Amino acid sequence: MIKSKKEIIVIGGGIVGAATAYQLCQSQNYGKVTILEKEDILGNHQTGNNSGVLHSGLYYKPGSAKAKLAVKGIQQMIRFCEDNSIPHEICGKLVVACNDSELARLEDLYKRGQQNGLIGLKKLNREQILEIEPHAAGIAAIHVPQEGIVDYKKVVAAIALRLQNGGGNIVTSAKVTGLNRLNSKWIVNTTRGDFETDIIVNCAGLYCDRISELAGEKRETRIIPFRGEYYKIKAERQFLVKNLIYPVPDPQFPFLGVHFTRLISGGVEAGPNAVLALAREGYRKSQINLGDLYDIFSYDGFWRFLQKHWSMSLEELLRSFSKRLFCQSLQKLVPAIKEEDLEIGGAGVRAQAIFPDGNLVQDFNLVSGNNALHLLNAPSPAATASFAIAEEIANYIAISF
Repeated sequence: MIKSKKEIIVIGGGIVGAATAYQLCQSQNYGKVTILEKEDILGNHQTGNNSGVLHSGLYYKPGSAKAKLAVKGIQQMIRFCEDNSIPHEICGKLVVACNDSELARLEDLYKRGQQNGLIGLKKLNREQILEIEPHAAGIAAIHVPQEGIVDYKKVVAAIALRLQNGGGNIVTSAKVTGLNRLNSKWIVNTTRGDFETDIIVNCAGLYCDRISELAGEKRETRIIPFRGEYYKIKAERQFLVKNLIYPVPDPQFPFLGVHFTRLISGGVEAGPNAVLALAREGYRKSQINLGDLYDIFSYDGFWRFLQKHWSMSLEELLRSFSKRLFCQSLQKLVPAIKEEDLEIGGAGVRAQAIFPDGNLVQDFNLVSGNNALHLLNAPSPAATASFAIAEEIANYIAISF
């Protein structure tokens, strides 16, 4: 008697979930591979609301999963885009030190990039900065030639097409409401009915911690949603930014800080800030979800985070409501930018896991359960690294399940 192949359900149809299902389907070691997505299209949240940067792995701690998978993943992403005629561009970026206090951190960043295996990093002086970005500030910079831009929505659409052509299954409008074990199987309850499977892979992004809890795991960390708001530079002033201009990260600040990003579809974005969202899908200030608020405010880790970063949190909140303050932050990188050059852009929500002690979960975080694998922290650079993350997941399942 031929032993039947195990079936897999991937919960969440963002770019990581889609890439994971595609990778599992390609391996031909499994039976049916199905994505369950609660929206009516794939890639509608973190994937579809970011600025489309291809991250090369500059910032991340050497040896970390983020570092290894970003460096590997960007090459895989570029090849996929080339093979599927998806618009992308390797345009390079500048990381700019604007004063003497940032020079040591810039040097550390340069060394980190070398340790992570980035190719072609170059230190720049003021004159060399102006050759690349004529309107940028800065007394020194790092040029990162491997960075680029892409439309991740088009990437997800191409993955979905390939997945379905390869025998994979995509079920949309299927919000997961329950997970139960029946003998050796998982029964997945959804708004589109019940599904039976051998293995579940949780790539639910903003809801990954809740899905893991449905599967019987204790929520050791919790997702706290941070909204990132963008302005767009008006067309007549877009000459101020050629490609990508980033600040030197501040170790006292848990997020990267505002920067400038040229979009593959045209135009230039400025941002994002990082302000607490009052709903896990709180793309606007007016969006409030009482259940999500309770989840935030009942978590000790959130209050400990706020205690450590109250000053930053207040500054981000003020900047969210003040175009003037937002513009002042941007002027650090491009002094010629003015309030009247900016118009309201989009916003995304970052699914950031936080430990009970208030520290951010810095790395990607895979947690194994009973024939279940949960990706419990996958913010940036997860989109860039999605194919590499998918390989890690597939390898883990092959060995462990």
